[in-house]
Amino acid sequence: MLEDVLSALMAATGLAGIVVVTADPDIRTLAIRFGARAWEEDARAGHTQAVMAAARRLAAERRAAMLTVPADIPGVTAAEVSRLLAIHGEAPAFTIVPSHDRRGSNAIVVSRPDAVQLAFGDDSFVSHLGAARRAGLQPTIIPMPGIGLDIDRPVDLLRALQVPMGARTTELLVPQRSAFRGRHARTHALT
Repeated sequence: MLEDVLSALMAATGLAGIVVVTADPDIRTLAIRFGARAWEEDARAGHTQAVMAAARRLAAERRAAMLTVPADIPGVTAAEVSRLLAIHGEAPAFTIVPSHDRRGSNAIVVSRPDAVQLAFGDDSFVSHLGAARRAGLQPTIIPMPGIGLDIDRPVDLLRALQVPMGARTTELLVPQRSAFRGRHARTHALT
């Protein structure tokens, strides 16, 4: 999934660069292979801390904005990323793509990178709307099918099999489709 996300970001227009925050040496190597910078600061402290460490560092570099996306959105396309960046307003601004269930935050563009205190986790979408408003920013909400579908639970894999995904995720999941559906159906029957 990460390879598909990085491929989409690399092909999008409007990004000045890509940063992957990770403590994993294999992911670091992959990120560099894709032309991204790899940072480790707060990577072991959790999603929120890693993103906020990157936001502070980008702000210190005087970057105008930050787009944050997770690695588990294999349906993301370069066109969606480009459209998201084009819609994002002049600074200060806050644009968000909710997860398909409108509970999570699957993409956030914020101008200045550290203008809003982000906090990921359960129901982060509503929390991020409030955080943006407290920072004096009116959130722009843009649902997008590719970015909106994150893979958090087994049922999300079934949903992903019904929509276009990136090449690497498709290569991995499509041969497993019938076996996965059979196991998932048995799991539901037992619960």
